[in-house]
Amino acid sequence: MNNIEFANKEYFWLFLLLIPVIAWYVWRLKKSVASMRISSLNAFKYTPTPWKYYLRHFLFALRIFSLAALIIVLARPQSVDKWEDRKTEGVDIVIALDISGSMLAEDFKPNRIEAAKEIGMEFVSSRPDDRMGLVVFSGESFTQCPITIDHAVLLNLFSEVKSGIIEDGTAIGMGLATAVNRLKDSKAVSRVIILLTDGVNNMGNVSPLAAAEFAVEYGIRVYTVGIGKNGMAPYPFQTNYGVMYQNVEVKIDEEVLQKIAEQTGGKYFRATDNEKLRDIYKEIDALEKTQLEVRSYSQPREEFGFIMLIALIIIVLEQILGLTILKNTF
Repeated sequence: MNNIEFANKEYFWLFLLLIPVIAWYVWRLKKSVASMRISSLNAFKYTPTPWKYYLRHFLFALRIFSLAALIIVLARPQSVDKWEDRKTEGVDIVIALDISGSMLAEDFKPNRIEAAKEIGMEFVSSRPDDRMGLVVFSGESFTQCPITIDHAVLLNLFSEVKSGIIEDGTAIGMGLATAVNRLKDSKAVSRVIILLTDGVNNMGNVSPLAAAEFAVEYGIRVYTVGIGKNGMAPYPFQTNYGVMYQNVEVKIDEEVLQKIAEQTGGKYFRATDNEKLRDIYKEIDALEKTQLEVRSYSQPREEFGFIMLIALIIIVLEQILGLTILKNTF
């Protein structure tokens, strides 16, 4: 038990309470000693001293030791000097998510955007050692969450994403460029963007392939995912009679998405339902594993268990001795 620290050092002030306890014991000892007047002690000179006499303070000493041990337990001794060498698979990842109106189509359950959110959040939770961030785009783009290791914050911001919070449209190039900007200063060995969209670039002042060149310049891989079933997909329309559904044609610029992936060393995927999208995330998860050696302190370990055991043994021993062989000692 080297380099022990105490989580609750303030409890050491309780040691001051032992001073009046010891003072009370000494005062009580002096008050309880009987005396009698006799002319000489010679008659008792060679009388052997009872063995209990030598143990007359033993029970009190046990009580003091048990109290001291309990105070140490309250102070919570912890060992903190142990270094750990561990391997962690860390990658900096930004998810760039299309939140345009077409993402409300219901060929995914309950719709494309909610499926993308749910499965994306599962992906975030499955990689606790990665720094991750979130960019959203439609007619324009912005950073919903910068790259962070605090996944609780990221998941909370992920859950708040919805279609309609920014101008509608599909600015794939802007979304990709914003994601690259989030990662360009990263020092991570591996930097990755997962770009999900269900449309064709029709807005923004940065083309998708120009944004891909920026990614190549900074050594960022881009995995592109086209979201939407082949053919037609049911899309909700608000009317005077409530929500009505109409089948609309699914248009995804797969050629551009494939070029982005090839240009950056990534891969293109097509997701046609929830399970396919989930499988795509699993494949990306398997592809992006970078082992890093990390040397760090282990978590503080509580070391009061042994001291607590000693305190309990002393208390039990005091009670047994006080009720048996040392019953009449002071």
